[in-house]
Amino acid sequence: MYDEIIAWRRDLHAHPELQYELPRTSSFVADKLRAFGCDSVTEGVGISGVVGVIAGKSRPSGKVIGLRADMDALPIEETTGLSYASQIPGRMHGCGHDGHTAMLLGAAKALAETRNFDGTVVLIFQPAEEGGAGAKAMCDDGLMSRWGIEKVFALHNEPGLPIGHFATRTGPFGAAVASFRITIEGKSAHAASPQAGVDTLLPAANILVALQTIIGRNVHPLKSGVINIGSLNGGLSGVGVPQSTLMRGTVRWFDPEVRDMMQQRITEISEGIAPSYRAVATVKFRNLYPVVVNHPAETALAATAARGVTAAVDSEHPQLMGSEDFAFMLEERPGNIALIGNGDTAGLHDASYDFNDAAIPYGVSYWTRLVETAMPINSA
Repeated sequence: MYDEIIAWRRDLHAHPELQYELPRTSSFVADKLRAFGCDSVTEGVGISGVVGVIAGKSRPSGKVIGLRADMDALPIEETTGLSYASQIPGRMHGCGHDGHTAMLLGAAKALAETRNFDGTVVLIFQPAEEGGAGAKAMCDDGLMSRWGIEKVFALHNEPGLPIGHFATRTGPFGAAVASFRITIEGKSAHAASPQAGVDTLLPAANILVALQTIIGRNVHPLKSGVINIGSLNGGLSGVGVPQSTLMRGTVRWFDPEVRDMMQQRITEISEGIAPSYRAVATVKFRNLYPVVVNHPAETALAATAARGVTAAVDSEHPQLMGSEDFAFMLEERPGNIALIGNGDTAGLHDASYDFNDAAIPYGVSYWTRLVETAMPINSA
C-alpha cells in the first residue's frame, strides 16, 4: 500500500485545514474508512472528529483499544516548493498530521482486511490538536464511554530521530503548556514630542529581556521550565509613540510548582517594570494542555510492538518540553504516545518542514503489530 498511502498523505498535505474547520479532511477520512469496510464510521465527534470501528475475527476477550491520529494543520505559509505543497495561502501541514492521518488510514485498511485480532479497534481521527484541545472536545463528547475504549495509543513523528526508529518512556513524557498575554498601556504621542506620551514599546523590550532571567534565577536547576515570547506588537508606524503593546507567549513545565513560579514571576516582572516607565501592564494566563503521562503497562506494550517492527526502539527517551493534547485522552484512559523517526528534516512548525514518506511503512506496521500484540487471537 506504500504508493497508495503516499498519495493520500500528499493529497492531505496539499489541502490543509485548521483547528475544527476540517470539512474536506474529515470527509476524506470517513470516505476511506467506509471504503475499507469498517463496521461503523461516525463523523462529527468533538465537532469534526471521525471515529471508525473494526471488529476482529473473534471477540471473546471483549477488549477495545483506541488508536489516535490528529488531522489539523497550522497557520503557516509553506516554503518547501514541493509539487504537492499547500494550495491554500497561509496554511500548511507543518507538524506532520497529514502523515499521522495517512499512516492510521493505512493501518485501518490492513486491519479491516486481515482482522487478525481478538477484540475491537477504535480508530480516532482528531481535530484541533494545534492549540484547540480537540482531544478534550472528543473526550467531552463521550469518546471513551460511547465506544467502550479501555486503552488508547498515539504516534507522533520526530525530526532528528532516524527513519525506522521509535522512542517513548513511562511517566511524564511531554510538558504541560499555558499561553499568556501581557498588555501594556501608555499614552500615544507624536515621535517629535515623546515627552507628551507614555511609550509602551520601551517597557515591553525590558520586560522581554527580564523574563529570560526567570528560568536561570527562580526555577530550581534540576527542574524544567520554558518561557517563550512568540509575538510582540506595538504601534502602527515609525512616527509615533505607541499607546498599546501586546506581548504573547507560552510557558511549559512538568512540576506544578514550576508553573506557579513562572506565572508569579512573569506577573511580578511585568507589573513592576511597566510603572517605572509610567505605563501599566496587565498579565493573563490560559492553561492549554496538561502533562503527557504515559502509563507503565501500555508503554511496555507499545515498546514490544515497536520491537516487532525494528530493533531501534528507545523505551527510556528523555522527556520533551513539547506539548500534546493527547494528554487529555491519557487522563481518561491508560495509554501511550510514542515517537516515530522522521529523519534529518526541518523541525516541527517550520515553514520548510515536510513529513518524511519513508516513515510510513514503519508507522503502519507499528499500528497493526500493536493491535495484534494487544489483542492476540487465542490459538487454542
